[in-house]
Amino acid sequence: MAATTPTDPRVAERVLEFMVREFGNAGSRTHVYGADAQSAVNAARAQIAGTLKVDASDVIFTSGATEADNLAILGLAPEGQELGRRHIVSTAIEHKAVLEPLDHLRSAGFEVTLVKPDRQGYIDARDVLDAIRQDTLLVSVMHANNETGAIQPIDVIAEKLTDTGVYFHVDAAQTFGRVNSVLAHPRIDLISISGHKVYAPKGVGALIMKRRGGRRAPLKPLMFGGGQERSLRPGTLPVPLIVGFGLAAKLADSEARARHKRCAELRADALAALNPLTPYVHGDETRGVLPHILSVSIGGVDSEAVMVATKDIVAISNGSACTSASYEPSHVLKAMDVSPDVLSGTVRISWSHATPSPPWKDFVERLADLRF
Repeated sequence: MAATTPTDPRVAERVLEFMVREFGNAGSRTHVYGADAQSAVNAARAQIAGTLKVDASDVIFTSGATEADNLAILGLAPEGQELGRRHIVSTAIEHKAVLEPLDHLRSAGFEVTLVKPDRQGYIDARDVLDAIRQDTLLVSVMHANNETGAIQPIDVIAEKLTDTGVYFHVDAAQTFGRVNSVLAHPRIDLISISGHKVYAPKGVGALIMKRRGGRRAPLKPLMFGGGQERSLRPGTLPVPLIVGFGLAAKLADSEARARHKRCAELRADALAALNPLTPYVHGDETRGVLPHILSVSIGGVDSEAVMVATKDIVAISNGSACTSASYEPSHVLKAMDVSPDVLSGTVRISWSHATPSPPWKDFVERLADLRF
């Protein structure tokens, strides 16, 4: 559920309606099919904007948070080149969708400072702020880590950036629809969000571009071929996906408290069941952690063995989807300087508000068998 979520049945019904019956192209202005599609897109844009207390025109639809991250970072680079501001501050625990665009900018002459986390996976806001220089163009810090669930102090960073001209980008793929209040901070310029993390279909997301002083971040498009999305993201709008994303955002916002409560209950059950094995848990309840993600290591147990031994009762991973696909150790855990045995034994467990009570007893018994 950290890698992706199922589409909410209410959302799926709405998506299907716009795939089969209301199939118009939102760019077609000469007939009712196109007008209805455009109206539906406008409504979805307003739904998403409303959850973040921004203007509907601030929402730029993309294929997901990865594209939104790329548009925010690479799209701002020409401004930095023109002004001679070629320094970017980010963190060592960002998603690859942020780290790889930053690597690309390094090859184009930018300097990138990556702030390291502590051993629980938290970034110190002071370290981020201390890294800012006269030529810093952008600060990019994720709201919550996708592997550990650790919530980062983006509100503190935003507040301290108030009197600077530095742009602030937040990857909120894991927190949008869950912790929206902080994302409404007016000093956050750019926010990346994704539909499939919040019970909408895969293939749709958005970049939120807020105005500051009446002006948005001066992004340049990465693709060309149409005037859609204020000429920043060309291509025919996927109306069914957008409509589904809008409804999913609205549902997540209205049901956030109940969803959080249920996920927190499941986390407490998991920790109680694992307690006899003396687990090493990444993330700290007192400092803020997402209730639907648990990153944990059991001493003497290898993560690969855990996944094999429990595959018939749970579906878990030893990192994010992008990391597990490459079979490389988690760059997040490596940045946290955890010991080799903790690194090799860590698994990520996640769930949703709709997850039935997992078979924690069976899961723990399998782990105990591996350990002895």
